[in-house]
Formats: sequence, C-alpha cells, structure tokens
Amino acid sequence: MSTTLHRNPPFRAEHLGSLKRPQSLLDARYRDNKSDNELQPLEDAAIKEIVQTQQSLGYRALSDGEYRRHMFWGTFWPSLDGMQEVSNPPLSTFRTYIPDIAAFLETGHKPGESVYCVGKIRHTGVSTYLAQFEYLKTLVDKSRWGEIKVTITAPNWYHLRYVEGKAYPRDVYENDGEYFEDIARAYQVELGILYEAGLRNVQFDDPNLAYFCSEKMLSGWKTDPNNTTTADELLTNYISLYNNCISAAPADMHMGIHLCRGNFVNSRHFSEGGYDRIAVQLFTKLNMHTYYLEYDTPRAGGFEPLAHLPKHKNVVLGVVTSKFPELEDKEEMKRRVFQAADVMAKGQGESREEALKRVGVSPQCGFASHAEGNLIDIEGMKKKLALVREIADEVWPGEP
Repeated sequence: MSTTLHRNPPFRAEHLGSLKRPQSLLDARYRDNKSDNELQPLEDAAIKEIVQTQQSLGYRALSDGEYRRHMFWGTFWPSLDGMQEVSNPPLSTFRTYIPDIAAFLETGHKPGESVYCVGKIRHTGVSTYLAQFEYLKTLVDKSRWGEIKVTITAPNWYHLRYVEGKAYPRDVYENDGEYFEDIARAYQVELGILYEAGLRNVQFDDPNLAYFCSEKMLSGWKTDPNNTTTADELLTNYISLYNNCISAAPADMHMGIHLCRGNFVNSRHFSEGGYDRIAVQLFTKLNMHTYYLEYDTPRAGGFEPLAHLPKHKNVVLGVVTSKFPELEDKEEMKRRVFQAADVMAKGQGESREEALKRVGVSPQCGFASHAEGNLIDIEGMKKKLALVREIADEVWPGEP
C-alpha cells in the first residue's frame, strides 16, 4: 500500500471516474423510479461507501463513481441556455458512421436522447457538477480537496455526431467558429465556478478524439457528401476549442483528458485504431497536463506515439481492462509500463527513470460509463483496482 506522501495529480495509480453502482441504487432509480429527492440519500450512502473503498485501496484521486449520473457525460449540456434535450431524436440528424452511433444501430438501438442547440449558448451561472464536488468534500479531509477528481463532458460531444449543418440552427450561428466560441465561454464559466469551490483536478472524457484514429470512421467521413471540412481540419478545430475552453483556468488547476474507444452494452467497444495519426497534434498542440489513454488491447495500437509526448506532460497508461473480470498478469503489465517509458525516453532524449516520472497506470476506461456498467461485478472491479495499485506500488515504490 502507498504511503501518505502528498503529491499533486496525476497519481501513479488512477482510475477513470465511473465505478460500478450497487444493485440497490440501480433498482431504486430504474425499477422503482424513485424521485431525485428520494434518490439523494441512497446516492449519498453509496458514494460514501465507494469513497471509503477507493481510500482503502490506496487511491488519491477520489471520485463519486459518477453515481448521480445516468451516463458519463452527466447533465452539463441540458443545463446551458440555448441547448435542449430531446427524447427519441430523429436519426436523420446523426452521422451514422460515427463509431458510437454506428454501434447503437448495429446492436438494434437508436439514440434515446440527445441535446440540440436551439438558441445562443450561455452558461446560466449554475453548475450541475458543483453539488457532486461539494458532497465529496464532506467525505475527505480539507487538505485532500485538491486531489478529488471531477469528470466532465467533452466540448465537442454534441457536434461530431451530427450531420454537418445539424449541430446548430444557421440563424443562430453562421459557422462552427461562432458556435465553438460560445461553447468555450460556457466551459470557462463552469471551470471558474468549480475552481472557486476548490476543485483542482479535472478530467475531460472524450471518446470523440480517439474516433479520429478509426479508419472506418475516416472512410465514412470521406464519402459523406455533406462534409465541407476534412476530418483533419475538424480535429485541429476541436483542439483549438479545447484550448479556448481551458484558457482561463488557473495554473494550479490540473487538466487531464481521457481518450478511449467506448463502453456499451455487454462491454462492447465502439472504435479501433492506434494514436499514431493524431499523436503530434494531440500531444503537442492540446494544452493538457495529463493524457489518460486506453492501452488494454491491440485495438489502441502500440506505445510508439508516446515518443511525441513532451517532457512537461504526463500519461496514465490504461493497461488493465475495465470490461471483463479476468485479471491481467502483473509482471506483464509492469513490463508494458517500462516499454512505454522507453519509447518516451527515446523520443524526448531522456532516461527511462526520467520518463517514468511522467507515467501512471489505470484501467483503460471507467467501469460504468452507462449506469448499468460493464460485464464485471463490484468485487471484480475492486480486484482490478487493487491490481492497478499493486502495479504502481512495484514500479514506483512509496509514491501515491
């Protein structure tokens, strides 16, 4: 088990925020249809227990498991002026080759809800993430508030999935630039509210950026007659959007971004493809402190793209899968960590030991991106988290 040595995020052992919910909480929400007021004390109790579990396993970047959310992205978007949640949205508005939309359709599903721009986008001044953070603050010592991690949704989430011209009304925004500018302002306000409350550890969850590694998506993009922007141009624009979103954040607010290839029913992933084609832009142009990257299967490619990660940035390697209960071989996982560090060292002209100072380990994704979660139970999840902690303790003895 790790010591109590203080260290700012990221930590050597991390997880990605969403954790398996107890069945009693799922039943209360979905079977018994309890109201939000009825759910709150049940959520509070479940969150208190899962925080204690994280602490007992030696984790420092504590989350509430996203227990108050139905899906990982939470309720940020519907809370904005100018954005409206729609049930049973028309399929004609979606790019059906975007990996998550394609996976829905292939498995006989269709998007059950979506959020559309209907007017000028503006933050109302009320944060839907704040109460989640405030409750977590009651569960840990004040000296550890800066370690609490809040996961927030990607600013491009309700853009990439829509057919060009469907993300916003043309009488509201003339082009993506105007639309992105108001989104960035909304994120600046949100991050400001959370910072004032004491939050110092932010993780953006963004499967979309990993989709730009998918040859299947890129092929669909090229054959879509509606597109006037290339995929590479849009990736550049998304990186600029991110940089604008976090541009006003104080220097002591740790910014991380999680890229994965999706979680869906029966632990299904959405996309495949290594980071190679986006690595230079992702690592050198995006102004993040830390990258939480999926690396549990060959679908994410090799470690070679990490050669582009600058010396002042960190990577948390998701070498342990959250999708299935079978435990990875600890020694093999340690070897993989060293392999990644060697690639980083060679790319940046440093030693393995220097590179390792910028590395951590984690599961490749959350355990419950959607509330029902992956094909693993709570005890299986705990064993996975314990394995991650053991790997970290043996690679970086005495570090949190």
